[in-house]
Amino acid sequence: MSESYTLAIDAMGGDHAPEMVVAGLALAAERHPAARFLLVGDEARLADLLRRHKRAAASCTIRHAPDKIGSDLKPTMALRMRGASMRVAIDAVASGEAAGVVSAGNTGALLALAKIVIKTLPGIDRPAMAAIGPSARGDVVMLDLGANVVCDTRNLVEFAVMGDVFARTVLGLTAPTIGLMNIGSEELKGDDRLRAAADVLRQSHLAPQFHGFVEGHDIAAGTTDVIVTDGFTGNVALKTAEGALKLVGGLLRQVFSSSWSARIGYLLARPGLDRLREWLDPRRYNGAVMLGLNGVVVKSHGGTDASGFAHAVDVAMDMVVHRFNDRMREGLARIVSLQGGLGPKGVIGPKDGPGSGNGDPRLAAAG
Repeated sequence: MSESYTLAIDAMGGDHAPEMVVAGLALAAERHPAARFLLVGDEARLADLLRRHKRAAASCTIRHAPDKIGSDLKPTMALRMRGASMRVAIDAVASGEAAGVVSAGNTGALLALAKIVIKTLPGIDRPAMAAIGPSARGDVVMLDLGANVVCDTRNLVEFAVMGDVFARTVLGLTAPTIGLMNIGSEELKGDDRLRAAADVLRQSHLAPQFHGFVEGHDIAAGTTDVIVTDGFTGNVALKTAEGALKLVGGLLRQVFSSSWSARIGYLLARPGLDRLREWLDPRRYNGAVMLGLNGVVVKSHGGTDASGFAHAVDVAMDMVVHRFNDRMREGLARIVSLQGGLGPKGVIGPKDGPGSGNGDPRLAAAG
């Protein structure tokens, strides 16, 4: 990578900030030598940390921000804190000084600030939160994970476009398959908005990649590369998966510590278990992304360590270097050109204006 890109970093967000953030940037700087980081936070503390992390120091410029948005602060209050590290970092993206922002801070505040300050891309109704997780066939992208509790047909179609571009950009897939989450795989299952969204995708440039409806078990099975759903369902699925992984880990520890023979069995199985632990390591999947904004916004888990934060920076750099937003605009334009464009509530209207009554009646019903 010869061209230099700048990311704004909220140095004060996260349970172990700013130490974890600066240590993570030291790792990220090794992987992205052309990257530059605008490190936003308490100048005195950050300067001291950078003296201990020479590699990070070579890539960072400090910008002082006197305040920090706490993890329990309401988004409405966070919007008023113009001197907070998260706000100053987001302002840098909005002004074009930085191509993206990475923060391990308050999720609700980050979403609110990003929507209001950075704003959505032209033609995007609502941004979506996406993340990568493991499956039996490799990594899988899922969105929305909680940014939009209620979604209409238009939102789901736009999420499919976002997921397609995200999988191409971050996972390097040439033609990622896309599934629409439903209560069954049959075409008649689900409500009007789901069936209407499926109809639009079958008519669009994504038709060869559209698998159809998928169910909850298809996430871990890796049936498709991209899973599209509303934020309520996506968040429940995400938290259920996290809980299941913790349960399995706890049960394995109980089993292998239950007797001397079990301990011996653990020693014999340890190489395989180490590979499994590495494969399921949550740090590998750290970095949820707000898609559909006028800039790259990556949310790191608040409790992660330096390795996990570096991975969140990796995701942001992939999106910046591979022109995610430009490719997002191209994909959206192809959807909008379908029968004139997506109008309000997912109605496809003709070229003389969205929702004027000449579009697909099934989509009109979905509104």
